[in-house]
Amino acid sequence: MTNLPQNMTVIAISQPGGPEVLKPEQRPVSAPAGNEILIRVAAAGVNRPDIFQRLGAYPPPKGATDLPGLEVSGTVAALGSGVNRWKIGDRVCALAPGGGYAEYVTVDGNSALPAPEGFSPVEAAALPETFFTVWHNVFELGGLKQGETLLVHGGASGIGTTAIMLAKAFGAQVIVTAGTDEKCAACRDLGADTAINYRSTDWVAEVKKVTDSKGANVILDMVGGAYIEQNYQAAAIGGRIVNIAFLQGSKVEVDFMRLMMKRLTHTGSTLRAQSLEAKARIAAALKANVWPLLASGQCRPLIHARFPLVEASRAHALMESNANIGKVILTIGDDWLS
Repeated sequence: MTNLPQNMTVIAISQPGGPEVLKPEQRPVSAPAGNEILIRVAAAGVNRPDIFQRLGAYPPPKGATDLPGLEVSGTVAALGSGVNRWKIGDRVCALAPGGGYAEYVTVDGNSALPAPEGFSPVEAAALPETFFTVWHNVFELGGLKQGETLLVHGGASGIGTTAIMLAKAFGAQVIVTAGTDEKCAACRDLGADTAINYRSTDWVAEVKKVTDSKGANVILDMVGGAYIEQNYQAAAIGGRIVNIAFLQGSKVEVDFMRLMMKRLTHTGSTLRAQSLEAKARIAAALKANVWPLLASGQCRPLIHARFPLVEASRAHALMESNANIGKVILTIGDDWLS
């Protein structure tokens, strides 16, 4: 811990509530232990689970910090006694169990990945939470294959824009739903084959139309509510539906007959609560299958806005307005820190 400060600026949740409850505080810089690395944070991603945690609806896992922030980029500042994969000064991006809204954060060394060559800290910070989530849910749980059709709800979100790019890179047809014509246009610009404004169009009918009545092979849903039943209507025979959130509620009345008749699979997952071993496995799969796409420039995260760390409340307000197209990022440094 030589040459490291004793204390750091963090953004804490002073009490459950609106964006205004996010307050800067001073807290001690903790030493990494075992397989942990300490990252001097350059940028941190803002994600929907951060908002749920701020509202008091998504408590951190047992043993995790109470600070929000699930993904960061930065440089390795200190190593736990069991770390041999990283060295001090390495540029990394990492999935964190929390604590990313801070100048320093400790993470498991196997939950970190090398920052792709040529990526800014802001771009690198936009990778872990969304790419871990999309890879695990679309390709592992959903089993998306080349030539199949993926339907993504919330296509203009950080998750949605990532899903578009990765699914197209692996040879799938992509359909998305979004709430404005502007968002639909942005999704098409990213490669979506069809973008449906759900406010003005019957998206189930449109999905059937563009798939010649076959439906979508894989559906990535963060909406829930009435979409659960509608997903069953829009899914192909043998389709796989994966829920990663329930913005419109998780308790609904559903006729499961269609699930049985179409031989559908309906599953879901959360990322934060998974074991370190599971996260390490996903990280290894991303490094092997996706990091080459980033290095070649075939995929690059879409950044909507960036805010200084101390303006985290503004970042949350923007995300809650649903106006963002792509990622919202908190910045601590303008470039890679040394």
